[in-house]
Amino acid sequence: MKSNENEENNRIIQSAIKSILESIGEDVTREGLLDTPKRISELYSELFSGVGQDPKEFLEIGFSENYYDPVLLTNISFFSICEHHLLPFIGKAHIGYIPQGKVVGVSKLARVVDVLAKRPQIQERLTSQIADTINASLDALSVFVVISAEHMCMTLRGVEKPGASLTTFSERGDSDGVDKLRMAIYSEYPNELENMNE
Repeated sequence: MKSNENEENNRIIQSAIKSILESIGEDVTREGLLDTPKRISELYSELFSGVGQDPKEFLEIGFSENYYDPVLLTNISFFSICEHHLLPFIGKAHIGYIPQGKVVGVSKLARVVDVLAKRPQIQERLTSQIADTINASLDALSVFVVISAEHMCMTLRGVEKPGASLTTFSERGDSDGVDKLRMAIYSEYPNELENMNE
């Protein structure tokens, strides 16, 4: 059933892409565009593979550990698709949490970012969803998430400002713990996060 559903979705996407190409005046029968609708449908299955996935699944298996100090995973590369113009935004995520006796494998945190990024998104929501997922799944004392990204909808169109980056923050839990995480991440990325002190 799932296979049939995927085939139907691919057919719908391919038909839509063909219509778009025709609408902008292109000849969809020329060699360079002949397989473009198929390529786009395959691309979309990758770009939006996080739709319908629950990121909490990656944090179900943890380890009991007598560790109660800050844990940081920084410089996590990601890309997502802005839901307003369906153009990518690309950047880095930094995650910090203070465990209360439970930790998870480091790759699981990166997978949470990937699953939540691979769906139509806005950066503000993505930042909050990452923090909420970690907070709910790990019962952490504190969680702090920072994302900095360049948005192609601002680079390629509109104001056309390449190099400009948007930085978003999300915090959960004990305020003293959040301050520790904020300062720990800030110490590693003072330039990128300089507006923390503004």
